[in-house]
Amino acid sequence: MDSYIMQLRRVWLNQDGDLLADLLSLRHSHISIPQLTSEAAMTRAMEHLSSPFDDLVLYHLKALSSATKDDPLTTYNYQSSAVQSLTKILQLQKEENWMLPVMNVMCLELRLLAVRAENAKSNKSLKPGEVLEKCAECLMGCFRVCAADNRSSEDDTKRWGMLALVNQLLKVYFRINKLHLCRPLIRAIESSAYKDHFALAQQVTYKFFIGRTAMFDSDYKTADEHLTFAFEHCHKQSIKNKRLILTYLVPVKMLLGHMPKKYALEKYNLMQFWELMEAVKKGDLRSLEDVMNKHETFFIGAGIYLIVEKLKTIAYRNLFKKVYLVLKTHQIPIASLLTALEMHGVEDIDMDETECLVANLINEKKIKGYISHQHKKLVISKQLPFPQLSSIS
Repeated sequence: MDSYIMQLRRVWLNQDGDLLADLLSLRHSHISIPQLTSEAAMTRAMEHLSSPFDDLVLYHLKALSSATKDDPLTTYNYQSSAVQSLTKILQLQKEENWMLPVMNVMCLELRLLAVRAENAKSNKSLKPGEVLEKCAECLMGCFRVCAADNRSSEDDTKRWGMLALVNQLLKVYFRINKLHLCRPLIRAIESSAYKDHFALAQQVTYKFFIGRTAMFDSDYKTADEHLTFAFEHCHKQSIKNKRLILTYLVPVKMLLGHMPKKYALEKYNLMQFWELMEAVKKGDLRSLEDVMNKHETFFIGAGIYLIVEKLKTIAYRNLFKKVYLVLKTHQIPIASLLTALEMHGVEDIDMDETECLVANLINEKKIKGYISHQHKKLVISKQLPFPQLSSIS
């Protein structure tokens, strides 16, 4: 017990942030020392450590004590108090950033504890997302301190800690489905002079989340750019993370007209998309509906069901292109398109609804042409009537 407290004191005085981060982590070996959760240990910490560091250590020891009792919510509350104490220390440390490793570890563990507290069956009185919202508020306290540090030198500025905090906040906001709160954070990073100089692992995480944000905003080219960066720079041995990135990157690329390779889908166990792609390429709406029903749980669980549903538009385009290739005319009867839709599984559709589908495709520039209502025909351009999806702005 004494050796741990004295080690903390020595590391604090030596300003060794990396070692201090280990000593204040809830995943470090010191958590197995039973004496650290005693009142004596807490008293000794207050005696030998200077303020405000003593408060941080005290809350850390209390978090350890509640963790041994398997009480996630109480552990979270003490960890939250520890992070608030850390925020005060960061504010007091002018032109110093050696505590950033401590901040990174403690904020990561705060979010993990918040998730555990949310999932704990014993906390039925809590509203869904309540603990995570409080967690976000606590993380924002650290973020504001880091973002406001504009007087320190480049080496000593706390702004180097911004991206790690933003990544934690993005994970929280995605989990509680408050994506609008992500935008100010993204603007802060995009306007930062350090944007391209943060640790690569942090950049990969950030690009993954802003790629997903762009995807939900229907900005597929931006989503493709960021998700591709995340996939290409993700460590090659992180198969799980690469698969997760591809879960969003593949449908985005399909919407842009880039169909996935079978070997890549097999490698990352994402063959759901191969069946999907085959149905879309053929314009087979019946098969597409079957695939979506078959893998509904997967698509909904990944949060991409509505994105995948948009692939129907491309399936319609590909089906109408097949009709054009068969008829070999630039004046295609709407009735022929209706017949093709009915043959490929679209039920209860009439001429007006078919015209509406065609009009939407023309509006989205997926077909170049116009509808002649008088003659009930789709009149398409003689040059590239069905432009490549990747060329559409």
